Amino acid sequence: MSTHARRERLLLADLLESAGPEAETLCGDWRTRDLAAHLVVRERRADAAGGIVLKPLAARLERVQAEFRDKPYEELIQLIRTGPPKFSPFSLKQVDEAANVVEFFVHAEDVRRAQPDWTPREIDPVFADALWRRLETVARLSGRRSPVGLVLRRPNGQTVVAHKGTPVVTVSGEPAELLLFAYGRQRVARVETEGDKDAVARVLEAELGLGDSQA
Repeated sequence: MSTHARRERLLLADLLESAGPEAETLCGDWRTRDLAAHLVVRERRADAAGGIVLKPLAARLERVQAEFRDKPYEELIQLIRTGPPKFSPFSLKQVDEAANVVEFFVHAEDVRRAQPDWTPREIDPVFADALWRRLETVARLSGRRSPVGLVLRRPNGQTVVAHKGTPVVTVSGEPAELLLFAYGRQRVARVETEGDKDAVARVLEAELGLGDSQA
């Protein structure tokens, strides 16, 4: 049975392939080749991938990613599409689903929404609920750098507090858009904001997210 992670993996691989190796992304100054190398190293080089979250390993991560950036782009796309080797924890369905749904969804939008003619994809209700559940789990972590109180609200009225504080800014939108907002893609997330004008401006400029190159 197909999983959300598997579907998002293939969609991301297709987007990277269509965009080509030098297309812009929403990941800072990364091009699509850089993003593809990051995704491959994350799943296939556990000896280096720790540098995503551990600063002492960051230099090693950069060296290994540079090695992968030099590989043929088509090879990187194929490695993403086929998934991790059997010895990787990511090869386990449960780990893949837990760790990669948001990773692949956000990075797919990093490719899609970096293009000037991008259009939003349609999200089915089942996947929307899956994204909301993950947002509920990580909201406090992704919103910890918010300079003001931050509440995320979906159209059905469900809310999650991403950061406690005052004044409070409420961000309303579909789960996919709220997830992108909470992961630092505020400028491309299609949401509505409520609150003090200055507080809203501060949230829009804040460095939300997990604080690393991972989604």
